[in-house]
Amino acid sequence: MTDGLFLEAFRTVAKNYPDIQADDVIVHNCSMQLVKNPQNFDVLVLPNLYGDILSDLCAGLSAGLGFAPGANIGPTVAIFEAVHGSAPKYAGQKKVNPSAVLGSGIMMLRHLGEKEAADRVEKAMHAVLVEGKHVTYDVGGTAKTDEYARAIVDKMRSMK
Repeated sequence: MTDGLFLEAFRTVAKNYPDIQADDVIVHNCSMQLVKNPQNFDVLVLPNLYGDILSDLCAGLSAGLGFAPGANIGPTVAIFEAVHGSAPKYAGQKKVNPSAVLGSGIMMLRHLGEKEAADRVEKAMHAVLVEGKHVTYDVGGTAKTDEYARAIVDKMRSMK
C-alpha cells in the first residue's frame, strides 16, 4: 500500500514539473537497469528502503561503500553524510576509509558555494588515491584512517 501511495505522490508532484522527464520503474527492474545502463539515470526518487538498497548497489558498482557520499537537500535544510552510516565494529581501530565522509564534505562545500575549497579537497583526495602510498585496506593499502587523512592534508598543502 505504501508503494502505491508513494507512486501516486510522485506522479502528482511530477505534473508540476512538465519540463522534467519523470518515469517510474519497479525496483527489481531498476536494479538491473542500474547495472546494465547506469547512464540512463540522472536522479532516483525512492522510499527509504529502496533508496538504501539501490544506493548500496550503486556504491558497489563504483568503488564501494567507503567512497559513497550522501546528501539530503531540502528547500531550507541540507544534511550531508556518508551513505554507509557508522561502522561500530571498527570503532577505535583506525582502519575505516573516510572517503565517503570527505566526499560528503565536498558536496557540502559546493552546496555552500565554496567551489574552490571543494575542488582543492577533491583533487588532493584523488591524487592520494592514485599514488596509492597512503590508502586504507579496502583499496589495497595499509594506511590507518588518520594516515590517509594526513596524506590528503599534506597533498592539499603541496598543491597550493
